[in-house]
Amino acid sequence: MANQTTTVVVSNDENLARELATIFAFVGEHVECLSLGEFERALRTSPQAKVCAVLDDPNVSAELPKTYPGIPFLLTEKLPSQLLERSNCLGMLSAKPTYGEVIRLLHYAQEYHRQKPGREEAHKQHAMKRLMQTLVGQSDTMREVRELIVQVAPSNANVLILGESGTGKEVVARGIHDASLRANGPFVPVNCGAIPADLLESELFGHEKGAFTGAIGARKGRFELAEGGTLFLDEIGDMPLPMQVKLLRVLQEREFERVGGTRTLRADVRIVAATHQRLEALITEGKFREDLFYRLNVFPIEMPALRDREGDVPLLLNEMIERLRAQEGVDFRFTDAALGSLAIQRWSGNVRELSNLVERLSITHPGRVVDVSDLPSKYRDANAEPFKPVYPEEMQERDALNAMFAEDDAALDDVLYPEGSGLIPATLPEEGVDLKTLLGDLEVELIRQALEQQDWVVARAAERLGMRRTTLVEKMRKYQLARD
Repeated sequence: MANQTTTVVVSNDENLARELATIFAFVGEHVECLSLGEFERALRTSPQAKVCAVLDDPNVSAELPKTYPGIPFLLTEKLPSQLLERSNCLGMLSAKPTYGEVIRLLHYAQEYHRQKPGREEAHKQHAMKRLMQTLVGQSDTMREVRELIVQVAPSNANVLILGESGTGKEVVARGIHDASLRANGPFVPVNCGAIPADLLESELFGHEKGAFTGAIGARKGRFELAEGGTLFLDEIGDMPLPMQVKLLRVLQEREFERVGGTRTLRADVRIVAATHQRLEALITEGKFREDLFYRLNVFPIEMPALRDREGDVPLLLNEMIERLRAQEGVDFRFTDAALGSLAIQRWSGNVRELSNLVERLSITHPGRVVDVSDLPSKYRDANAEPFKPVYPEEMQERDALNAMFAEDDAALDDVLYPEGSGLIPATLPEEGVDLKTLLGDLEVELIRQALEQQDWVVARAAERLGMRRTTLVEKMRKYQLARD
């Protein structure tokens, strides 16, 4: 195996191995096809090789992923699903894998390599695998969030999660819990802003029978329910000042009493708090205790707004659609123009708003391809062009590629060589072709033609090619295209 990152297809079926190799090569991966014996010999020779293994041979031993924890494995349906319990078995390819499915699993593999989980404890490996699936994104800010979670999780330090509403603060809190040594204990969330002030003390600390009108029996509070685990205090900025004093005592002394009780109870609980408010401003206004702030703000994690990581929107959409497919059996897709329109939205409700939109579209457009005109009016970009596939653009033309993967090779010809285009003959030569090079050359030539036709005005050339201006700029930089 080469030193560069390589996707290795391990199969005892030569035809299927070639099909899988074609799929991964088409999305830009360097691919090798090996038999099981060849693959095991290669691993013994280079156990630290940077590879992603696609296992298709039913004779693969369950010990293989265990022996090489630093290598991410993708499985086909020939392999037992029990292997997915291994932290480095990242997912299973369907019989007819879609483009989005392939990209999603490769994203998991890339993040797995980036974090080097083979050098960490087993519970950290498992936690990172879950984080890559729950905190989706390849932006620098999201990678930093995942790294901070892995750093702080093994300790018992209090964590304060900051960020706008809908950015996924509870997902971060659950990720910290799952990656911690308390993972087998309970995770108990409390929304401090949703509980009336006169009931919050009883909710947190519990009460004894007869403590107040309506207390017909003793009741455990959230601190007792979270014993040995994690207590997540959401919207901590909305907690009344009298309750802040009582919470501060619990954080300092690690003990409390039920309402109406006299027995002191120990609190073996980790506190993770979150708020969308700026606590420093509340301290200045006298609405939040400064000493409590410093007790909670031992390890701050700030969640970025979705508008600040627009490159993650397609990945998030793909992940949400995959979950809907698994849970509800509903599937649909977005055109490139629709993805571009969604990526530049302000998303005041952040990931929660995006999730609500996906659920809405799954009801109104089940099994369909969603274009810009199908989006609710507030999400339509007036400058977005309708989706018109002419040639495959890297990681964007999902529908044409899905047709190729799921049906037959004729669909690829329809995408690459529309009738009358005069691009390249659709007939495959007997000696074969280097598909990756061919597609790269085709993309360069079409970009060059568009730029020359529009006198090298990038915005107009991007419109001509049906892509966003920033995408075209990146491709010009990649292919070193510049006006003479």
